[in-house]
Amino acid sequence: MRKALLAARRALPDATRVTWDAAIAQRLLDWCAQENVEELGVYWPLHGEPDLHGAYAQLATCGVQLSLPVVLEKHAPLAFSDWTPGETMVKDGMGVAVPARLRLRPAPATLLVPCLGFNEERYRLGYGGGYYDRTLEHAPRPRTLGVAYGCLKASFDCGTYDIALDHIVTEGDLL
Repeated sequence: MRKALLAARRALPDATRVTWDAAIAQRLLDWCAQENVEELGVYWPLHGEPDLHGAYAQLATCGVQLSLPVVLEKHAPLAFSDWTPGETMVKDGMGVAVPARLRLRPAPATLLVPCLGFNEERYRLGYGGGYYDRTLEHAPRPRTLGVAYGCLKASFDCGTYDIALDHIVTEGDLL
């Protein structure tokens, strides 16, 4: 299922992706304003994930403290580093962009979670590493907003280790 969802996401036309990313970004900005979000863990888009960098810049301008996830060790929860849009980035051992100068901090109160797929119950399908599930199982659990394209909604069973997200935002809906 992961391969099929990844192929579907990568097959989206660039024009569609730009339009949908803009819609998701606006929904994110509206939600953050409505929920008075002061700190937000964001993600650097991989493999065709929605690119929300424009929204990140707007949130930073409004005073929202942003952080990016960092993998410090396999089979462990994510760590987080403070991040400012435009700062120098480097690739980590997994090929993910992280701040060149890590400034580790506790997990943010609110966390964007990219979804390869998602289901009606707000469970996400990721790449299979389990990093977000391990992060969310620890208290205090951040409030979560999954991010995905609506066409990636799927039917799948959840494992005992899976944790439902609080909300999922797509180009058309907020679940």
